[in-house]
Amino acid sequence: MSRARITIDRSFTLGAVPRRLFGSFVEHMGRCVYTGIYEPGHPDADTSGFRQDVLKLVRELGATVVRYPGGNFVSGYNWEDGVGPVENRPRRLDGAWHTLETNAFGLHEFVNWSKQAGVEVMEAINLGTRGVDAARELVEYANHPGGTYLSDLRRKNGSPEPFDIKLWCLGNEMDGPWQIGHKTADEYGRLAQEAAKAMRYVDPGLELVACGSSNSQMATFGAWEQTVLTHTYEEVDYISLHAYYQEHDGDAGSFLASARDMDHFIESVVATADAIRAKGKHRKRINLSFDEWNVWYTRHGDADSPDEVGKHGWREHPRVIEDEYNVTDAVVVGTLLNSLLRHGDRVKIANQAQLVNVIAPIMSEENGPAWRQSIYWPFARMAAMARGQILHTNVESDKYENLRYGDTDLVDVSSTWDEETGRVSFFFANRGLEEAADVDVALQGFNNARVLSAEVLQIPEGKDRFTTNNLPNPDNVGLVPLHDAKAAGSELRVNLPALSWAVVEVEVSKS
Repeated sequence: MSRARITIDRSFTLGAVPRRLFGSFVEHMGRCVYTGIYEPGHPDADTSGFRQDVLKLVRELGATVVRYPGGNFVSGYNWEDGVGPVENRPRRLDGAWHTLETNAFGLHEFVNWSKQAGVEVMEAINLGTRGVDAARELVEYANHPGGTYLSDLRRKNGSPEPFDIKLWCLGNEMDGPWQIGHKTADEYGRLAQEAAKAMRYVDPGLELVACGSSNSQMATFGAWEQTVLTHTYEEVDYISLHAYYQEHDGDAGSFLASARDMDHFIESVVATADAIRAKGKHRKRINLSFDEWNVWYTRHGDADSPDEVGKHGWREHPRVIEDEYNVTDAVVVGTLLNSLLRHGDRVKIANQAQLVNVIAPIMSEENGPAWRQSIYWPFARMAAMARGQILHTNVESDKYENLRYGDTDLVDVSSTWDEETGRVSFFFANRGLEEAADVDVALQGFNNARVLSAEVLQIPEGKDRFTTNNLPNPDNVGLVPLHDAKAAGSELRVNLPALSWAVVEVEVSKS
């Protein structure tokens, strides 16, 4: 049995929980759009072609903001292709994923879908093959009320009211050699600066995200952020981060410690941004948009991997990276969410990539059902229960050794306090593969603690850590009651099963 001692204090908070932390991502890649969120003719599709079974799961997931339309796709995308009568829209070759894009789904469809889903739109512009002119014209088309060619064109195309999109990404992963229109930091920084200025001339109320490093292992990491922010600091509000994790060669210990890399990535970018702020004598503070993150098994050579798609010619929405997520993956996703929440004083936006079918919490079959993957549950519960203020959480835990990150806490946790409801929520993970963990929590500044709810995601009885949810068995992995959670006075005690993620909600009063 491993042990951990957690201490929280209602006097030590990091700030309000950013609601945009629970974002997702829809890209024209694989089956995320076509046969994912959009499938005309499906038994559960409405007259717009939106799958209502998928929409129900999206609402239940609790996503608050969705980034669109990419991703690598956006760096070769002409936004004009996705507006106007569908029968007049051009079919294009998408070089990013070697697919045939029909453009049956575009800006109007996504905005209408987002209203049904109850999510904010986070729109990305093409700074790969296009630039300043296309960026400002897209803002005018989307946000200007009327009386100009582009705003009147939007009205003609069926949307008399402006879309009023306020959150925009200035391109995607422009540091990556794989990106269409890849640029150096200086090239991108200057282009992003001028695009930002032109976009704000049209709509001064925009919030803008500059491209940071595609991952912390990039050779240019750090230097990229420094150069880009030197050019764009006064024009942007956020710098982006992207990170994906996977289990390598059966090294579960390192995989389960992945959130330590996320912590380091976030803290390094914060330090760089603040250094540029000091050097440039800027008054405002740049925050972070972690607008791509997830577990992603980059298995090159698989039939559904991006590098194999091109061998089959140009096809519409082929199956691409449709990972089935197991119990271990769900625990890791829970720890990544913990990392994001613990850094919520600076990470104000985060988007799990992607929403449906493509490395996604939701799966769907063409003309068939939709279901939740294992990673759905940590996201859905945190989105629903992380309310109020983020608590500073002090952890003293037994540790384990792993190859990538060395000594790592067996128990990982984040917590929030909602003063209005008098509820404290804890999000626990036990990284131990074999041992349960006894966790004692000191609730300083609180009293009369009472457990309201406790749920755990663990290895199902009689199965192993590789168990997944799939079409034949969509409910293999889910949440079950956690009976070993007891509170009294200013103490909470929880017993976490081996390899598990748990959420415990406690009602408290101030002491």
